[in-house]
Amino acid sequence: MHSEEQSLDLIRRQVPTFWKNPHLAGANQALSSTPFTRADFDEAHAMLPRFADLLVRLFPEADLASGQIESPLLALAAPLAEAITRRRSETVLVKADHSLPITGSIKARGAIYEVLLHAESVALCEGLLQEGNNRAVLAEERAARLFSGHSLIVGSTGNLGFSIGVIGRALGFCVEVHMSSEAKAWKKARLTALGARVVEHAGDYTSAVAAARGSARANPNAYFIDDENSDLLLLGYSSAAPHFASQVKAMDIEPTPAAPLEVFLPCGVGGAPAGITLGLKMQYGDAVRCIFVEPVASPCMLLQLMAGLDRLVSVYDFDLDNRTIADGLSVPRASLLAAQTVRQLVDGVATVSDESLLFWTAQLWHEAGMKLEPSAVAGFAAARAMEDGSYRPCARVIWTTGGSLLPDQEFQSLLDQAKQVGRNDGFAAVSRN
Repeated sequence: MHSEEQSLDLIRRQVPTFWKNPHLAGANQALSSTPFTRADFDEAHAMLPRFADLLVRLFPEADLASGQIESPLLALAAPLAEAITRRRSETVLVKADHSLPITGSIKARGAIYEVLLHAESVALCEGLLQEGNNRAVLAEERAARLFSGHSLIVGSTGNLGFSIGVIGRALGFCVEVHMSSEAKAWKKARLTALGARVVEHAGDYTSAVAAARGSARANPNAYFIDDENSDLLLLGYSSAAPHFASQVKAMDIEPTPAAPLEVFLPCGVGGAPAGITLGLKMQYGDAVRCIFVEPVASPCMLLQLMAGLDRLVSVYDFDLDNRTIADGLSVPRASLLAAQTVRQLVDGVATVSDESLLFWTAQLWHEAGMKLEPSAVAGFAAARAMEDGSYRPCARVIWTTGGSLLPDQEFQSLLDQAKQVGRNDGFAAVSRN
């Protein structure tokens, strides 16, 4: 077990490592300490079905089964699963949020949840909608005219802004997305093509969010979607858990505290993995272990959890530069709401190198035909690098995000970079805390 000083030395030197959360508590105790209740979780899960008809009308081209925004749960074939776990006959599952309908990233659930609730509120307030009405009325021209007088404003590295842009523009809202310097040009171009206003910033994610917040304050008809501090985003992400549990059950997998699910979640500002962790702990209790994965240059959640909840910290405070190929995870400062939510829930945080992200981007494409962004392969890099003899999970679950909409030219560039890296999956460099 490393001391905190030793851990900080590894982090500063950008050595891939694993931090075991010393604040982890039993699920019942931990859940009682979060800002959310079981009723909040149940309400979030029950909300989306009432918008099912609306989503089918807004996105007829999407494969929406009964209006659900869900992704498949895939079992990796034995050779690739064994390459990750270094064990025979161990189950490795992929929760394929890179193929989520409509926006193709983990951000879809939270973004669509919050935007739909806001649209419903505006329509109810203006008398366009009554409580008993089918929400499909919000796809009509009169609703679009109403929403065109209202703005949605968000700061993003890319995927959240794109998700807000897609659902917001489909409803008729004006959408303004403040994009950080890490955001990819193709994501900006796609937003602009949707009719969203893209505001580019030379600074990082935190400065883009601050600029978006300031813009929203100056606009009386604006609604600010706060990636750093939104209860609704986080609860929207949590709604993934019940459907995921039904998928696991259909595979005849029955996790227990002694043989839990071990779930690897990519982490940027923290809202999405915190929401999913909240939902999974609500669903499984101590029969699930959740591990966040961050780039070695941007371990903002790891540093925030180490520092505690009484002050915000930044990766810059620890001589890190926040420069990573995983643009969706390039965040210097974690959400304090997310940190508060998972302080006693998350089992630990792993950091991975850019080289390992490139390696697994290529490996998953060549071996499994999965087209993933570097952010989306973070869990593969961490799972390959970690080993804990104290228990054996019933299955390892890698949660992905982003990649299915990646332009071919951009993806080929990643594959070319991976060739230059060669075989470097990050395993040899990992230090367990």
